Amino acid sequence: AGEWLGLELTDARGVHDGNVMGIPYFECPAAKGVFAQQAQLSKARAPEAATPVAAVLARSAAAPTAVVSMVAEGEGPTMLPSKEKTADGSISLGQQVTWKGNKGIVRYIGDVRFAAGEWLGLELTDARGVHDGNVMGIPYFECPAAKGVFAQQAQLSKARAPEAATPVAAVLARSAAAPTAVVSMVAEGEGPTMLPSKEKTADGSISLGQQVTWKGNKGIVRYIGDVRFAAGEWLGL
Repeated sequence: AGEWLGLELTDARGVHDGNVMGIPYFECPAAKGVFAQQAQLSKARAPEAATPVAAVLARSAAAPTAVVSMVAEGEGPTMLPSKEKTADGSISLGQQVTWKGNKGIVRYIGDVRFAAGEWLGLELTDARGVHDGNVMGIPYFECPAAKGVFAQQAQLSKARAPEAATPVAAVLARSAAAPTAVVSMVAEGEGPTMLPSKEKTADGSISLGQQVTWKGNKGIVRYIGDVRFAAGEWLGL
């Protein structure tokens, strides 16, 4: 747990619309939302009118989009190598599987930075995914935009024998794409749970609706509080 701040940026330099890993924290135009920790922000001026918390809670969730990686300035993404098979050996890299009725190829197997356990990165046949293999700033594999998803083994059914997979060495050599999206692995039929925002940060120095600057980009604080994707206090812009 911990406190994070969700920001709505003035320009479209973010990576989501307030919905992260299937959880709607706030709402803003696509590609204008980011999450940051308080230490990464500078206050621009006094608070402006914020969207009322009650109104935010009443909004229906948008499709799962993206979460920005909060790495230190100057640090590049770290490529995580894939395993060749799942822990039980039943699914291999390059194997064709079905996820929620969508066919795809397994492009990554192993640990991830956004959740515990073994996860499988899929390249879907159709553009029904939410990323390109890069999640929270970490490139796990590479595929066309909107064709990548992550799933756990229990959510998949095997379609047929493995087809040729992208060699692990080739995947590791690829440069990382811009941070994009991660799909929320909630049970079928369950809807996202809206998390209420605090009015101020723990130290009281930043308020909901306040204008701040994040990495040179101006934005408005739209969420303050706990998040499901990382520890610490973060702000949604």
